[in-house]
Amino acid sequence: MMDNSCQNKDTMNDCTPKVGMEFDMLEAAMFWKNYGKQMGFSVRKHYTNKSKIDGEITSRRFLCSKEGTRKPDKRDHLTSQPRQETRTNCLVRLGVSLVRETGKYKVYDFVSEHNHVLHLVATTFMMRPERKISDVQAFAIDVAYASGIKPKDIHELMSREAGGRANLGYTGIDQKNYLQTRRQ
Repeated sequence: MMDNSCQNKDTMNDCTPKVGMEFDMLEAAMFWKNYGKQMGFSVRKHYTNKSKIDGEITSRRFLCSKEGTRKPDKRDHLTSQPRQETRTNCLVRLGVSLVRETGKYKVYDFVSEHNHVLHLVATTFMMRPERKISDVQAFAIDVAYASGIKPKDIHELMSREAGGRANLGYTGIDQKNYLQTRRQ
């Protein structure tokens, strides 16, 4: 079971992971995502180990999204504008493993030192995992596009309806990708 200070949902965002904390698997994932958002970094899953006997997840590791480095591109000599490097080999991670007796997952590994600049709390809503186009927004985008409104103007319209781009929850590029996927 989690520490008493972390059980209340209002104070859960104030908690720092500690070795020995126990979670359900879903709780651990949500806890790590909320912790990352509060601290100013985005998170991702690294690996999952499953039991060969019963197929149950025995351990999982969550990471800072800037963990690791990109492999060199084989087409590097042909690339005129290579992608910007986004990974910094950050070592921040949270590892949980199954305690069979209780059926809970216990934190066995936690590293908290980042080697990159973190997002401000005011801008964490624009990190990639936080940006989502809701079903209502998707419907409005589809209707506006079918009416012949240009995508750039659709984004401006949607941001005005939301009270500004900060309240929209996605970027113009997210909208462009959504429309492109709809057309295919």
